[in-house]
Amino acid sequence: MSTHETFGTYSGPAHTVADGPSISPLKPGKTVSTATVGPWRLIAGKLLRQKVAMFAGAVIVILYLIGLFAEFLAPSLPATSRPQYTYAPPQGLSFFVKKPDGSSEFNFHVKGYKVEIEKVALRRTFVVDDTKVVPVGLFVKGPRYELWGLIPMDRHLIGPINPSDPMYLLGADRLGRDVFSRLVYGTRISMSIGLVGVVMSLVLGVVLGSISGFYGGWIDTVIQRVIEVVSAMPTIPLWLGLAAAIPLTWSPVNVYFVITIIVSLLGWTSLAREVRGRFLALRSEDFVTAAVLDGSSEKRLIFRHILPSLTSHILAVVTLAVPTMIVAETSLSFLGIGLKPPVVSWGVLLQDAQNIRTVATAPWLLIWPSLAVIVAVLSFNFFGDGLRDAADPYDN
Repeated sequence: MSTHETFGTYSGPAHTVADGPSISPLKPGKTVSTATVGPWRLIAGKLLRQKVAMFAGAVIVILYLIGLFAEFLAPSLPATSRPQYTYAPPQGLSFFVKKPDGSSEFNFHVKGYKVEIEKVALRRTFVVDDTKVVPVGLFVKGPRYELWGLIPMDRHLIGPINPSDPMYLLGADRLGRDVFSRLVYGTRISMSIGLVGVVMSLVLGVVLGSISGFYGGWIDTVIQRVIEVVSAMPTIPLWLGLAAAIPLTWSPVNVYFVITIIVSLLGWTSLAREVRGRFLALRSEDFVTAAVLDGSSEKRLIFRHILPSLTSHILAVVTLAVPTMIVAETSLSFLGIGLKPPVVSWGVLLQDAQNIRTVATAPWLLIWPSLAVIVAVLSFNFFGDGLRDAADPYDN
C-alpha cells in the first residue's frame, strides 16, 4: 500500500507531522501537558494532592473564620463575670436525657453544678451535677453585641435557653468568666497579629533584600550592616525595653498595633538575607541578561523577571513566619509586656495560669489556650511545608 493510499483512508482533518499533536486544556478527556498549564495552576494541583497540607489549610481557614465571627460564636461576652461560678469545671454537651421509665428523650443540654466543700482545705468547689439539666439551644438570644462593630445583634450560635443558667463548655476562670467565649475572642487577636506582622515583615524583607542583592556595592554593605545590628540584638531585653516605652494611657487598639510593629521589626532580617542571596545568584542568569538587552528598566527587572522566580521560597517563608509571630505575641503577653486586659488574646489568657495553685485547681486555664497555640502553629507549619513543595511543580 502506498503512502498516498494510507493517508487517503483518514477521514479527520489533515495536518503534517511537523504540526505535532493538538493539545488544549479546553478539550475534555484529553491529557494536558504541564508545558501548556500556568504555574499557579500547577501549584494548586500539586497542593491539592497533599492531604496533610490541605487539612492544615482547612484548620487555618476555620481559625480565621472563628476570629471573624467571634461575637456570634461566643455564648457570652468576654468580660462578663459571675463570681458565684469561680473556677467552675467544664461542662459536656449532651443530646439525650433519661426519662423515669428508662427511655431516652432528645434534649440538647449541659449538666448543672453543685457545690462541695473540700474537707482538707475547707474550700468551696464546683462539681458537675448529673441530676441538673440546663437546656441549650442554637441561635439563641443572649447578651447584645455589635458584629464587627457595625451590626447590632443579640443572637448567638449556641447558648443556654435561659440566659441566667450557667454554661461553661471549657470551664470558668477566677472571675467566673467563660473560658470558651474568651478563647474565641482571643483567636481574633492572636491570629490577626500574626498575619499583620508577617505582611509588614514581608514588605521590609523583600524590598530591602531586593535592593541589596540587585544593586550591590555600598548599598548592599549598608543594608547588610543594618541587618547584622538588628539580628544581634537580644530579643527578650529588646521586647522589654520597647514594651516599657508604651504609655499606660494608650488605648488597647494602639497597644495592639505597637506590639505588631515590635514583633515585625525583629522578623524581617532572615527573609531579607535570603532574598538578597537569590538576587545575587539570578541577576547574572541568561533570562535577566536577555531582559536587559531588550531594554527592560530596573523596576521591570526586579518585579517582573527576578522576584517571580522567588515565589516558592517567599510563600514558604511567609507561611512559616506566621506561627513565629503568634508565639512571639503569646510570649510577650504571657510575660506581661505585651497585650494586657481588657484585650483578650491567647497570651493574655495564659497569664491566668502562671502559678501552680491555679494550674492544680483549674488546669483548663492552661490546657485550652496552649492547645489553641499548638494547633495554630502546627497548622501553619504543615501548610507552609506543603506550599513550599507545591510551589516547585517541576520537581519530580
